[in-house]
Amino acid sequence: MRWTLKPKPDKFKIKALKEALQVDDIVATLLVQRGIETYEAAKTFFRPSLDDLHNPFLMKDMDKAVNRIELALKNDENILVYGDYDVDGTTAVALMSSYLRSLTDKVATYIPDRYDEGYGISFQGIDFAHDNEFSLIIALDCGIKALDKIDYAKEKGIDFIICDHHRPGERIPNAVAVLDPKREDCTYPFKELCGCGVGFKLISALAEKRGYSTEDLIGYLDLVATAIGADIVPIVGENRVMSYFGLQVINSNPRPGIKAIIAEVKKEQLTITDVVFIIAPRINAAGRMKHGNHAVTLLTETDFNLAAQYAVDIDQFNTDRRETDQRITEEALLLIEKNKEQNRFTTVVYNEQWHKGVIGIVASRLTETYYRPTLVFTKSGEKLSASARSVKGFDVYNALEACSEYIEQFGGHKYAAGLTLLPENYNNFKEKFEAVVKETIDPKLLTPELTVDLEIDLNQIDGRLYRILKQFAPFGPGNMTPVFMTKNVKDTGWGKCVGEDKSHLRFTATQSFDTKLVCIGFGLGDKIDIISGQKPFNVAYTIDENQWNGNTSMQLKIKDLKP
Repeated sequence: MRWTLKPKPDKFKIKALKEALQVDDIVATLLVQRGIETYEAAKTFFRPSLDDLHNPFLMKDMDKAVNRIELALKNDENILVYGDYDVDGTTAVALMSSYLRSLTDKVATYIPDRYDEGYGISFQGIDFAHDNEFSLIIALDCGIKALDKIDYAKEKGIDFIICDHHRPGERIPNAVAVLDPKREDCTYPFKELCGCGVGFKLISALAEKRGYSTEDLIGYLDLVATAIGADIVPIVGENRVMSYFGLQVINSNPRPGIKAIIAEVKKEQLTITDVVFIIAPRINAAGRMKHGNHAVTLLTETDFNLAAQYAVDIDQFNTDRRETDQRITEEALLLIEKNKEQNRFTTVVYNEQWHKGVIGIVASRLTETYYRPTLVFTKSGEKLSASARSVKGFDVYNALEACSEYIEQFGGHKYAAGLTLLPENYNNFKEKFEAVVKETIDPKLLTPELTVDLEIDLNQIDGRLYRILKQFAPFGPGNMTPVFMTKNVKDTGWGKCVGEDKSHLRFTATQSFDTKLVCIGFGLGDKIDIISGQKPFNVAYTIDENQWNGNTSMQLKIKDLKP
């Protein structure tokens, strides 16, 4: 890892904030680094309020979307809520359908089959709507590029409302309303909503029209917080507010489906990290291993006993998913070594037998191993399907766009995308992708970067600092857990490798002061030589707490060590 220490902000800004808030240098510096420079901005940051959410009608086409739904309710039309099969899509469908069911019983849901239909809106889904007399489809977390599908639906007398957050193409679909803050002609103040977040803005607008406030919709924010965490959108602005209140719902009064998942894993007081690693993978596993409908059924169930039964099934899907992605990752690593492709600028692998539902996870694991833009392909009908993952600082979406001559279809974000191509184009695409990345990537991006917020001494760490740092949560992109660095640290002499396979490192760190702090470095067992023999070393870490036998103590969670 290359350690990059953030530049220290203007000392006068730090001093002014320190005095305004009555905090120490460390806290004031961390806040200014995050763009928080005044008492008012700090108040907004530390005390999120639903009043900080923007008026939903600021989003382009919101009035059109609300009017069309009101007309459907008035005319007793059948409404189909359609969404993608991942966490963002299924939570969005659960949110929209459960809200609309409080207004009408003419609501059904549709999640495309990952294998038969693929990502996004499908002709099959539109045919289903037509055959079952649905005259309005509300699409969530998909649809912004489905120009031909929307036209096809129009021919069949079906209107579309699109709620998406992906980048639009050159043309906007010819739908009744297209809600997407990333539209160039949309002046909505916050651009980083997830699909479920856009859905929440739509139900907020519908509620406002009926004389209700956002306060009345708090119960839906457990779904939004789950989607925000899973979709790795920046946890700033509106996302910070919605995830803050959503976590409160998750920890106090979650919907039966989420409550049942938590009961399965027996976890108390979830953070956004727990949502990402405990709730989200289970919801995702339904669409990966079976069908996204299972996730929607779980998330919309109102009877806890039934939800608990569904949660057992979902947990089994997740176990199957883990075993499958582990096996495929091992096969992919062997393939890379066999073909001697470790020194390329990209990782592109293909096996027609690989499970389409886990290739995204495998791509992430390969990116962790070789740290370069990665694509994992498998066979999907007559075509090849791939998931792409990137490294920090490199836009894989733009790289794919440069290879579009070989691609049938693609979509996604800067760091994660999906695509399909014809088998005969695979080799040409692979070489073109390698050439594009080689030409455009800054070589230093191929070494993992550890961004360090601040250099401090161990004796500056105390309970008060940790209590304030906890209030920086929820953490995520745009507001990551603060990483500190301390130089010239020594182990007190009892450092050792721990864990079943001895892959973790545990030691007690001290400086030339009296302070001693227990440290745990997950996956850092191979660095024990750096700390042995009481040699001085530098350490990068986050401040954490350890709960053991009913006792809570502070500890450092080690990110990296250097001699």
